[in-house]
Amino acid sequence: MSALQKLFKTTFIYGLATVLPRILGLILTPFYIHELPNKADYGVYSSLMVYLILGNVMLSYGMETAFFRFMNKSERKSEVQSTALTALLISSVLFCVLGLLFENPIAQWLHYTPAFIGYAVGILTLDALSVIPFAWFRNQEMPIKYSFVKISNVLINFSLNIFFFVGLPAIAGENPKGLIAHLNFEDKVHYIFLANLVASAFTLLMVLPLYKRIGISFDKVIFKKMLKYAFPVLIAGIAFSINEGFDKLILRYMLPKKVADDVVGIYAACYKLGVFMTLFVTAFKLGVEPFFFSHANKKNAKETYANITLYFSIFGSFIVLFVVVYADILKQILIPEQVYWEALWVVPFILMANLCLGIYHNLSVWYKVTDKTWYGAAISIVGAVITLSLNFMLIPIISYKGAAIATLAAYAGMMFISYYYGQKNYKIPYNVKKIALYMGTCMVYATLSFYVFNRNIYVGTLFVFIFLLMIYILEGKALKKTLKKA
Repeated sequence: MSALQKLFKTTFIYGLATVLPRILGLILTPFYIHELPNKADYGVYSSLMVYLILGNVMLSYGMETAFFRFMNKSERKSEVQSTALTALLISSVLFCVLGLLFENPIAQWLHYTPAFIGYAVGILTLDALSVIPFAWFRNQEMPIKYSFVKISNVLINFSLNIFFFVGLPAIAGENPKGLIAHLNFEDKVHYIFLANLVASAFTLLMVLPLYKRIGISFDKVIFKKMLKYAFPVLIAGIAFSINEGFDKLILRYMLPKKVADDVVGIYAACYKLGVFMTLFVTAFKLGVEPFFFSHANKKNAKETYANITLYFSIFGSFIVLFVVVYADILKQILIPEQVYWEALWVVPFILMANLCLGIYHNLSVWYKVTDKTWYGAAISIVGAVITLSLNFMLIPIISYKGAAIATLAAYAGMMFISYYYGQKNYKIPYNVKKIALYMGTCMVYATLSFYVFNRNIYVGTLFVFIFLLMIYILEGKALKKTLKKA
């Protein structure tokens, strides 16, 4: 099996681990919208999730990427994996202790209920303790085990959400003085984070045997080398978190307090329609990151990287166009409450932003395999500056529309900058003309369908058919051959 075919197979399995749980997660989106009393509650939940994204990045501090690099580079593999595991164990426990000690001051500073900070600390700690075991599965090319644990996590999370929102109130109603009635919170946002916390605990239990297999030991020399490699990845991750979610926080703190959480709620709900592109990008990234490192020394590595990026652009562009054309159908499923639909304007921007992000992940191979991760940090910082600048400039004028425009501008900027410097430092023969053709055609058709023809499904379907025909004419033979063998 060729390297490209193997990547497709691995990505498919990781895709199942990503798509199946996310499908259950997608079910929860309309469920939350229906069950939470108002838009403000959904806004509180959405803004809190931004802090969880940032926290996950800071608590893993780039050690996952460093783990892949040093496991493929170092001859002392057992010391590498045990050092990474021990480092995250120590830092996670320390974070948990400090986070719980200062729960109330943090809650006052961020304007949240103290209990929510406690949930966040617990979730972040448990997730950080699972980082290296999951990386170990990926590095050992064990996507099925990885997928099993990931899917189990979301099944537990989903089941607990159903219990807390539906079953628990019924039980508490029958026995209002019973022990379980104490969990019957008036503020139902508690249930979302309680379910997440328990699911994260079960996930850690499932991967805990790997702690014994990997071993607990610490090599200062290896850790310093890994940390030096990982630190720029951490900076890039923080910048990425800003790009990914700080628009919601800025909306919350810049808009008038009486409407801020409502606006965050409708924006975050419509943002969810971008999840289809996010699913593709996430599954692809899970498969492609270890692949990049393991094939860095192969003779035809650069040609393989170029082909991967081309195929990613093709499939990604189709997903963007498909979701844009059929947004009015998908909104009925994901966002059942009509009050949230006023923010649908952002959907094409969010989808195109995620496509640019996915291509950026492909282009990032050059600084990862050449150990020039500071370039990644610098590019991400530029993206964060674009995000923050445009959000502060545009949100007071056009509210959530400004946030969507800023997201696209940031990811597109990162994509172009990475390509420019990548070609100077590690030239890869990307088929730029074809990639530009597919992305450009996708953007034109999506814009016409959504904004000019006002989401007319017949016109949009014609655009989808023409786009598929173009793919078949230009890539049909090569794609069929690759997919058949894979």
